[in-house]
Parts: sequence; C-alpha cells; structure tokens
Amino acid sequence: MLESATLPPELLAAIGSETRDFAVKSARSQPARTSLVLLVFSVVWLLFTSIFVVAFLGPLFVGKEVTFTSNGVETVAGPGNLGPVIVPALIIGFFVLVGLGMFSGAIISLVSKGGYFVGTPTRLIHFRKKSLRSIDWEQFSGDIEVRGKVTKGDITLGLRTGRMVRNKNGPERYVPDSFYISGIPEPYEIEKYCRKRIKENDPTPSSGSF
Repeated sequence: MLESATLPPELLAAIGSETRDFAVKSARSQPARTSLVLLVFSVVWLLFTSIFVVAFLGPLFVGKEVTFTSNGVETVAGPGNLGPVIVPALIIGFFVLVGLGMFSGAIISLVSKGGYFVGTPTRLIHFRKKSLRSIDWEQFSGDIEVRGKVTKGDITLGLRTGRMVRNKNGPERYVPDSFYISGIPEPYEIEKYCRKRIKENDPTPSSGSF
C-alpha cells in the first residue's frame, strides 16, 4: 500500500474495512497546465475586449463625444446623450464579464486544493471539502496520462463517458471525460495501481471470449 497522507475521519469511515491500494493528498484540483492555458486565454480575451472599451467608451469617460455608424447612419453620443451607446456598451460589457469570469476561474483553479484520493480494489474515492465521490474502476476506460517527476506529478484518467463536440469546419467528434489527480507524490507508482484495478474491473469481454 502507498499511503502518504493522514486521512480525515469522515473518509476513514467511508472506506471502512476496504483494503487501500493508495491514499494521497492532492495539491491542486486540476493540472497546473490546464489552469495556465485558461489564464493565458482569458488575458488575451480581456486585452482584445479592452481595445473596444478604450476606443468606443473611452471618450465618454473623459466627457467627450463618440461618433459611430449604426445601420448606415452616423450617430453621435456624449455625456448628455448616452441612449445610442447603451446597447453597444451592454454587449461590450458582456464580453468583458466573460473574460473576467474565465480569469477568476483560472486563478481559483490554480490555488484550489484537490483533496484526498484513495484507491481500493473496486473503486476510486475522492474526498474534498466534506464531500465524497466514489467511482467504480469499471467507469474508467484505461486511458491514463502521467506528467511530472517521479516524486511529484499529475495523473489524468480517461472515463468511459464523454460528449460530442461539433467542429467548426468538420464533423462532430467524441471527446471522453477526464478525471484529474493532480500534484500528488509518486504518480508513476499510483498509475500502476490504477491500471491494475481498471483491468481487473473491466466490464468489456476480452477479444478471446465467445
């Protein structure tokens, strides 16, 4: 058994007399690279929308008029005539809020702890913030990715569930769901336990079965 964390009493009660393959505490709720990609995208999004904020609404903030074309008609708006800019301002504001939401989500995911993960012969248990989730090993597809060093890294487990994603210039494709165990010690050793239990609990009959 690989155990590197002292488990909370609520989690111990849920495990009961089950054998534990491993028990670890995760440093993050998802891989840092995933959060960083979202962070960079949100920054680019905010920089792009800020161009419209400065160009379109900037003059109004300093008491000047702004001229724009609406339905082929030149329109002038200013501090005393804000009606024409209300709808464009709401649209720009919506995109700014979307960018701020993505930025906040990326920061939260970077600092959010992942909780505890315990593997038993039949299931993977995740305990975080007094909430427990139990997933039978048969729910995993066997697609496992490990990143990081021997001493600390991330594991991504592919699930059998997923969703169809429509490509802009192509047919729909199936994208499987992923389950993250991030910022844990000895990820390569834990991957061995996961792979072993997934194979043992695989509900799919082998190719040699009749």
